Amino acid sequence: GSHHVVGTQVSMDEAVNLYLQCGIQGRAHGTKVVLSILSNEDNDDALAYEASLAAARLQDPEVPNISLILGEIGSYSRILNPRFTPVTHECLPSVAAPGQLTAAEIMAGKLLMKQLAVERYGILGHNIAYSVSPEMQGSAFAAVKLPHTYTRCDVETVEEFVEGPIWNDDDFGGCSVTIPHKQNIIPHLDVLTDAAKEIGSVNTVIVKKDKKGTRVLIGDNTDWKGMYNPLQRLVGDDVAKGKKEGGGKQYALILGGGGTARAAAYTAAKLGLERIYWNRTPEKAADLAKEFGGIVAGNLGNNAEVEGSLGAILAQEEGDVKVVISTLPKAAEFTLPEWMLADAASLPVVLDVNYKPYNTPLLLQVVEKGCNVVRGSEMLWEQGAGQFELWTGRTAPYGVMKKVVLENCLPGEEEEK
Repeated sequence: GSHHVVGTQVSMDEAVNLYLQCGIQGRAHGTKVVLSILSNEDNDDALAYEASLAAARLQDPEVPNISLILGEIGSYSRILNPRFTPVTHECLPSVAAPGQLTAAEIMAGKLLMKQLAVERYGILGHNIAYSVSPEMQGSAFAAVKLPHTYTRCDVETVEEFVEGPIWNDDDFGGCSVTIPHKQNIIPHLDVLTDAAKEIGSVNTVIVKKDKKGTRVLIGDNTDWKGMYNPLQRLVGDDVAKGKKEGGGKQYALILGGGGTARAAAYTAAKLGLERIYWNRTPEKAADLAKEFGGIVAGNLGNNAEVEGSLGAILAQEEGDVKVVISTLPKAAEFTLPEWMLADAASLPVVLDVNYKPYNTPLLLQVVEKGCNVVRGSEMLWEQGAGQFELWTGRTAPYGVMKKVVLENCLPGEEEEK
């Protein structure tokens, strides 16, 4: 519900009652109450905000409130209001309504009035000088006018980090986690999300406060979202159509056996694809099959007569490979067997998790054959956007994050040669 009081000033009790009426006994999804004040001698520009807080304590269930004061005299109410504040922009010739502020002015005001804490974030890993995350997340914070910091935390052991100053700072807001610490961080967390539990690794730590104000450390995994989102856009409709029409099984071929391969297996399941695993260490592939379901390919050959070969598995199940997800390191210089790329009508979508170099031997091979690809750089900004939203509760500035990643990952002229 929404209500505007124009030209007259109501009392605190009357303002609280307006919020309660607009809440429609908890049935409203939100309330907006805009008040007028005649002067600001008694800090009346906080009237709407204070009334919204008082109303929230009386609402069951609590309804999100928007609280504003009309006119220039009410500008401060736009800093106090916690959600959906109407804003203007620096490029506009004039404001749409007296008292409107830009997003930058509101965020600066919140910081000045200590309504917004400067939080510390970082990426936890080892040998991570190559990481683009500090530039990506730092640019994202700047784009939405958040004053937070994001740094590299390069340590050999997780214990060095959790015993250090950032983890134990009251302003610690969370961190990204990369190799080799995605499993080792888990014992230091209070709660794991369902995705983190099933995948068995954490790439995101989020800090929340419980009702008593005690810090709660939550482990999540957005790696799978970094894979799922672009793959869903490319094959989601085809997978759904194939299931509806019946026929042979649709597979994801997952290459590698580490923590990222676990996220790949989880992603494939979410896409509705059966899983085939291949790794140079067969035992690791077998562990994935046991935990996530699927079949281990002993080799990637096409001979249907060789038991355990990829060709034999596909022939037996009358299936085809819709997606290839390679989690192999760039040093492996892996390429697919040519028979998998021979039929132009049934080429797989190929995702390579490596974002440096931008063009791996695998990607160069499959692009030449006409496959749709998802590069590691795309996975990076997709999973990074997921982290940003978990930390801040705000929509990620997707375009900004994508631009920063591409600026850091696109090959230069010398590399292209």
